[in-house]
Amino acid sequence: ISGAAAYPARHMSMDSIYEYVTRVCASRILGEFEQRGLPLTVFGVAMAMQRNPELVRACLELGHEIASHGLRWIHYQDVDEAVEREHIAEAVRIHAALTGSAPLGWYTGRDSPNTRRLVVEHGGFEYDSDYYGDELPFWTRVALADGSERNHLVVPYTLDANDMRFASPQGFNTADHFFHYLRDSFDVLYAEGERTPRMMSIGMHARLLGRPGRFAGLQRFLDHVARFDRVWICRRIDIARHWKQRHPA
Repeated sequence: ISGAAAYPARHMSMDSIYEYVTRVCASRILGEFEQRGLPLTVFGVAMAMQRNPELVRACLELGHEIASHGLRWIHYQDVDEAVEREHIAEAVRIHAALTGSAPLGWYTGRDSPNTRRLVVEHGGFEYDSDYYGDELPFWTRVALADGSERNHLVVPYTLDANDMRFASPQGFNTADHFFHYLRDSFDVLYAEGERTPRMMSIGMHARLLGRPGRFAGLQRFLDHVARFDRVWICRRIDIARHWKQRHPA
């Protein structure tokens, strides 16, 4: 809720907004993508996954990727490096225990200047998405604490084609706003695709987009995309592996 005051303890009405995800929204979104035969990448916060094992199983059974979204929902800008390192390791441990394998993708979203290096030093990740400055994946050299460097793949994410703008000032107010923005973004990128590859990311949060009056915008956009032939709708891990195969470091 834009402008809502923060409280030092639980707020039961706010809790109910998040409970709406597991009661209604998650099944609505997962059902839509299952009906259309489309895959997703789900960013999973480890502590939230612990509290919703049924939802984790549903995502896995449908073939969706679950990338790690960190241990818990905090901002890491001023968190001690050692603490952030421990949180990354614990997030991976919980993720592996719940899914049967460690995550291959990472996205903190509230990252620190140390996050990418710590993720690479931990190892096991094929990509991270803590970057908003491009429309294609790219390789970067990451300087590690021991003085060495390692190639690392970044699959950029988006904050503009993102339903979080339903919860921000001057954002989306209706399903039409969301649909029109996604449609226009897609149409521009598709046209540019005649000359060069393009990638479009869409950020979705079940508690936001799962509301029926907003969800209709997603349905209209998926209908629009279905009219085009040369479109690959895939998981982020699929993009990462494709890029590594076609454009190795």
